[in-house]
Amino acid sequence: MNISTEHERLLRLATRASLVVASILIVAKGIAWWLSGSVSLLAGLTDSALDGAASFLNLLAVHYALRPADDDHRYGHGKAEALSGIAQSLFIGVSAVLIAYQAIERILHPMPLGAPGLGIAVMLLSIVLTVALLMLQHKVIRETGSTAIRADSLHYRSDLLLNASILLALILAVFGWQQLDAYFGLAISVYILWSSIQIARETVSVLMDEELAPDISLRMLNLARDVPGVLGAHDLRTRISGNHWFVQLHLELPGHLTLTVAHALCDRVADAIEDEYPKAEVLVHADPREVVTKTAVV
Repeated sequence: MNISTEHERLLRLATRASLVVASILIVAKGIAWWLSGSVSLLAGLTDSALDGAASFLNLLAVHYALRPADDDHRYGHGKAEALSGIAQSLFIGVSAVLIAYQAIERILHPMPLGAPGLGIAVMLLSIVLTVALLMLQHKVIRETGSTAIRADSLHYRSDLLLNASILLALILAVFGWQQLDAYFGLAISVYILWSSIQIARETVSVLMDEELAPDISLRMLNLARDVPGVLGAHDLRTRISGNHWFVQLHLELPGHLTLTVAHALCDRVADAIEDEYPKAEVLVHADPREVVTKTAVV
C-alpha cells in the first residue's frame, strides 16, 4: 500500500470513528440528562450534539478534500479541510454560549439533581470512548498532518476535560454539593469557547497560505544544496493544502549546463525533498549562477 492510499484510509477511519463516538454519546448523555436534570450533563449533551454535526461535516469535508486535482482545482481540494475547521470552531463556539446560558439559569434558579449514579456511569463511558478516539486521531495526525483531524482532535481534547469536569460535578452532587454543578457548567463553557478560538486561528493560517515551520524550510534548502552539481538554492516558498505541501524553490546551477542536465538536477532535488517529506509536491526553477551573481551585485 503506497503512502497516499494509507493516508486516505487513516483519514476516512478517523472521521467515521469520530461520528460513531459522537452518536453513541448523544444517546447516552441525552438519557442521563433527561433523568437527572444536570446542567453539567446538559452541557455535555449540547457539546456532543454539536460534535456529531461537526463530525459529519468533517467526514464530508475530508471525503471532498481527498478528491484528486481536476481542471478547476489544479492544486487539489485540500483546503476543504480548513473550511471544515472553521465550521467546527463556529459549532463549538455556539455550544459554549448555550452551555453558559443554561448554567447561569441554573445558578439563578437552583434545582435538585436526579439519578446522579446514571450520570456518573455515562460520563465514565464518555471518557473511555473519548480517550480511545483521541489515541486514533493522534496516530492519524502524526501520519497525515491533517488540518481537519487536528481540529477535530482539539475539540475532543476539550471534551475530555468537559467529561471529567461533569463527572466530578456529579460525584460532588452525590455528597450534597449540587449547586457546584451549574458553576462547573459555566467554567466548562469558557474553556470550550477558548478551544473554538484556537481551532479558528489554526485553520485561518492554512487558508491564508502560511509557510511551513522555519526548520522544515531550512531542511528543504539544505537537501537541495546537498545534491551534487547544485551550487545553491534560494527563494523557497511553501504552503499547505489539506494533506499536501506545495513547495517552490530556485536552484543555482552552472550556466554552461545543457537543458537536459539542468532538468535532471532539478528532478534530483525534487526527489530528495519528496523522499524525506512524502507530503511535499516540489516545483523547481533553475537559475544560471552567473545570472544570480550579476543580479545580486546590481
